[in-house]
Amino acid sequence: MTDVRNQAPAGSLPARIIGLLIAVVLTIASVGLGLYENLPAQQVILYSAATLALSAWIWRFYVIQFASGVEGAGELRNAWRKYRSGILGFLVLCGVFFLLSVTIDGFFNVWTVISALILLLIIILTMSVGRFMAENRSAFIGLMVLAGLFSVGSMNIDGFSSATNIKSMLLFASFLGLASIGQTLVALLGGLDLSIPYVIGAANVGLLYLTGLGVPPWIAFLLIMLAGGLLGVVNGFLSLRLQGQALIVTLGAGFVISGGTQIVTSIGSEYSGNVFGTVPDWLTNLSSMAGSTFGLPFPPVIAIWAVAALILIVGLRHTVYGRFLYALGVNRTSAERLFISERGYWVSIFGLSGMFSAFTGCLLLGWSGGGFIGVGSQYLFMTLAAVVVGGTSLLGGVGGYGFTVIGVLVLQVLTSFLVGIGLKFEWQQFIFGMLILPMVALYARSPHIRTQI
Repeated sequence: MTDVRNQAPAGSLPARIIGLLIAVVLTIASVGLGLYENLPAQQVILYSAATLALSAWIWRFYVIQFASGVEGAGELRNAWRKYRSGILGFLVLCGVFFLLSVTIDGFFNVWTVISALILLLIIILTMSVGRFMAENRSAFIGLMVLAGLFSVGSMNIDGFSSATNIKSMLLFASFLGLASIGQTLVALLGGLDLSIPYVIGAANVGLLYLTGLGVPPWIAFLLIMLAGGLLGVVNGFLSLRLQGQALIVTLGAGFVISGGTQIVTSIGSEYSGNVFGTVPDWLTNLSSMAGSTFGLPFPPVIAIWAVAALILIVGLRHTVYGRFLYALGVNRTSAERLFISERGYWVSIFGLSGMFSAFTGCLLLGWSGGGFIGVGSQYLFMTLAAVVVGGTSLLGGVGGYGFTVIGVLVLQVLTSFLVGIGLKFEWQQFIFGMLILPMVALYARSPHIRTQI
């Protein structure tokens, strides 16, 4: 009888070539790392040879056998299908841990190892238990990630779990959460609003500009919110008429808003995009760390976000408007046959997005104390990230603001942790990407609801 292990499976030669290339790349990487660490030449050669041999051996006796008809390969394939999410999560965690250990002095210690084990446990628990919670799977995953990040931060960073730091995280989460309201509602319709950061910056500058002209601050505040809502309505009309180019429409509208604001506010001034003046005390109290809410030592913007979140979560699930919004996001044709006005919802949702963006820009003025057109630049990426990490589908009809709240908290705790360990901004962006990609891949595995009807 011919031993199947001695047979060359179809396609094995390309697989061996790929394995050899991977082993060579890993070896080159180990050489570069050894030279970067100024290790002796003998150690570099020894480690590189060991890396080459180990990589080739692993590929030969596991990967190729896994892909071939060798006895036992079926069990390997079944195990991979069953546990691949956990395996990939573990590999990502190991890669991030290795990169941080190499780039940050003193990062590798007993506490970081314990932290990595905690995150590994969370990955295993999430993948094993989360599959039994199909309806609220994204919320469960988000809460597990949030708990893990907070535990790791508390163990590794002094003062991370202090009342002051928690208040600071909630303050910045409130700004992001309010800015993400519009993005969530638009995503439930199956669209995206890329004008949000530009409306935030324009509102931030415009409010201080109007108060400098002598307009009473509270009237200026209302005018800016009204202007933001009107700009959102225009976005909604244009996006509805040109749905194939909706992203470009909102992005172009954002540029127009930002540029127009700078033109108006810079007339007669040498500054462009910056406005100086006195911020009203009540606005400063709303948004600063020193603010108080009915005598309690936390800024009112946190309470404002909590109330807005509660209203949206209940309203989206238990009102006719909310249910129709989900119906429209699931299937526009079916919603139209139920006499649900696509134009009315599209325009009103974009109007709300513009209004909440302007509201966020005004509140940020109370925090910063000065008008700056670029204050909203980070919210283009962060609002999208909050929606995606929370689990709201960008195709529409699935998710909700409760999920976005979880995504906002995850991003804010992660940001505080990365800042606390001294990570540079570019590395923070890298970590955010590493978080978002698996989240998108995980949620995208479930078919959209419209394909199941």
